[in-house]
Amino acid sequence: MSWFSLTPIERFQSWGMTYDAAWVASTVLGILMIALPLMLGVAMIIYADRKIWAAMALRRGPNVVGPWGLLQSFADGLKVMLQETIIPSAANKGLFLIAPIITFTVALMAWAVIPFNSGAILADINVGLLYVLAISSLGVYGTIIAGWASNSKYPFFSAMRASAQMISYEVSIGFILICVVLWAGSFNLDTIVRAQHDHVSLAYLFPSLEGVPVLGMKFNGFVFNPLLFPMWVMFLISGMAETQRAPFDLTEAESELVAGYQTEYSSMAFALYWLGEYANVLLMCALNATLFWGGYLPPVDVDLLPWFHHPDVPGVVWLLIKILFFFFVFSWVKATVPRYRYDQLMRLGWKIFLPVSLFFVMLVSGYLMYTGHFG
Repeated sequence: MSWFSLTPIERFQSWGMTYDAAWVASTVLGILMIALPLMLGVAMIIYADRKIWAAMALRRGPNVVGPWGLLQSFADGLKVMLQETIIPSAANKGLFLIAPIITFTVALMAWAVIPFNSGAILADINVGLLYVLAISSLGVYGTIIAGWASNSKYPFFSAMRASAQMISYEVSIGFILICVVLWAGSFNLDTIVRAQHDHVSLAYLFPSLEGVPVLGMKFNGFVFNPLLFPMWVMFLISGMAETQRAPFDLTEAESELVAGYQTEYSSMAFALYWLGEYANVLLMCALNATLFWGGYLPPVDVDLLPWFHHPDVPGVVWLLIKILFFFFVFSWVKATVPRYRYDQLMRLGWKIFLPVSLFFVMLVSGYLMYTGHFG
């Protein structure tokens, strides 16, 4: 058997390790292979975020530190590392310091079940989607604890807003994901990705196109399904609200709350909130790609160009392209859409998204029962 065909555990065992030691070593290596590129990616997307905002406002953006300003995020990171961590005298010191750690840690934990390619997943568990929901629900604790432990008026108002906002949109996200689970028949994210292979064909909608190589191509992704496309639109908007991105950044409305729950934070504690926020944004982009756009699969299974063969492109490249596209959409919305009022935010979540998502759960389940999808 070739060394390259061995699993990571078997490779460590070939070096004389016991199974337990090899399992620990392979798990730690897998965590580092996700966490380190993710941290580098967060630094670079902060730079990309600022460049996109600048371009849409006809400004230059970061362009001084390093070539084209590429090192600006690292300079900002060095700056906050050298600053003093100031803890308000009336704050609960223990909770004040642990809150940003919770936010940052939870943001990283959810990546354990994201499939980067077929079989390339740190924890391939059967309830991967439930794990993501559970972990994302824990993120609200970092915000609530920060607002309460600061013992300050504006952070406390922000924490109450954040808890109501995140809980409100998690309800509609749950119903949206039920539609995906019903169609895929599994909570496993890798199975959900594979269920999107050849999901919709133009030849199925238009039988006259059968046999035409390009017009008869098959699309990989639930988003091409007319019943699930509205669910993706709602999931994208709910994801912006869940990650507290504009136009739903009511927890950090500077004209009302100074800087929200982060008002009293400085130095690395403040930086952990920024890292956690952008890691959550990347996670939501990855979930959009994984649940609705085929994850690591190419958009279509046909070679549109004679020199381009989609099987030659690794799945992780397709996933990265989709994540970057959705991050551009997040930045685009932040740069162009004005902030919602809080009553508009709650109305959208409870009076529009919740009943519509519940209706589509009944519609999708009824369609699948009628067509014999459940066997």
